[in-house]
Amino acid sequence: MSYEEGLSSTITDWLFFNSWWLLLPFIMLLVVAAFIVAFVLLLYMISPLISPKPLKLNGAHVVVTGGSSGIGKSIAMECYRQGAFITLVARDEVSRNKQNINVVLCISVDVSKDYGQVESVIKQCQEKLGPVDMLVNCAGTSFSGKFEEVEVERFRSLMEVNYLGSVYPTRAVITTMKERRMGRIMFVSSQAGQIGLFGYTAYSPSKFALRGLAESLQMEMKPYNIYVTIAYPPDTDTPGLAEENRTKPLETRLISETSGVTQPEQVAKTVVKDAVQGNFNSSVGPDGYMLSALTCGMSPVTSITEGLQQIVTMGLFRTVALFYLGSFDSIVRRCMIEREQSKAADKRE
Repeated sequence: MSYEEGLSSTITDWLFFNSWWLLLPFIMLLVVAAFIVAFVLLLYMISPLISPKPLKLNGAHVVVTGGSSGIGKSIAMECYRQGAFITLVARDEVSRNKQNINVVLCISVDVSKDYGQVESVIKQCQEKLGPVDMLVNCAGTSFSGKFEEVEVERFRSLMEVNYLGSVYPTRAVITTMKERRMGRIMFVSSQAGQIGLFGYTAYSPSKFALRGLAESLQMEMKPYNIYVTIAYPPDTDTPGLAEENRTKPLETRLISETSGVTQPEQVAKTVVKDAVQGNFNSSVGPDGYMLSALTCGMSPVTSITEGLQQIVTMGLFRTVALFYLGSFDSIVRRCMIEREQSKAADKRE
């Protein structure tokens, strides 16, 4: 071999060796990407195997608290359309004619005051219609106002109605559900139970509390084939919203207008479907989906697919949320400046 041939061979070997190291990162990246794709496909394949079996509403006994109007009434009607036997529990007197629904049983009781009374009426409805297959905790009330202007009594009453009003009925049905190894429990929270907003210092904490209850209860009940759903409806066209708007501060109203108002029938269809499927989180609309992904934290997932979606979208949604929060802060500052300028003008006059 000549000197020139040996030199050429050496250079070729050197280039091949160094080219291999240059390509190695790309090869590793391809291997990792292929592994991730294969892993995701595997998760999608086994996801249906670990998801809960849907509850059949046809012939099931569904108890709805707060069912005299609004979302509770729409949920009752949606369950009835799917063949369920309905028990309506409400603080106000309930009648079949008022509901425009052929409910089987109507009970008037305040679910937030006396647990013994709640337990008694739940026992009564189970004696007439059989064990409760699904409990919908929809009893609640809302109120908005600036923190220092809200009466102290209002903080207590909202916690009683919105939180204890869900604890008591759930406590009354849970033993029978565990014995039967089946059941669904829904807590109707609010988007104000995912994010604290101006004017909701009394209302939001009472709805945030439901999430802690739902997460803890789901961990206890899952081995018994009982699944908990927590629903986060947006502003919904109900008598409760109309009442809330009477005292809503300007800042709160302007922030609320960024997402619009949803019809109770739409909310009912979505949350009933999620409860039947055994989904833990139930949200309505794009804003609701984004909020649920952003605030998922350590909350349980019903399927691996849901978990993957949260992982993939978290960063993007957090970026969008920062713009929303910036706009909310801008609204609050603008209202404050306008109010101070108005006061200053009044003093000059």
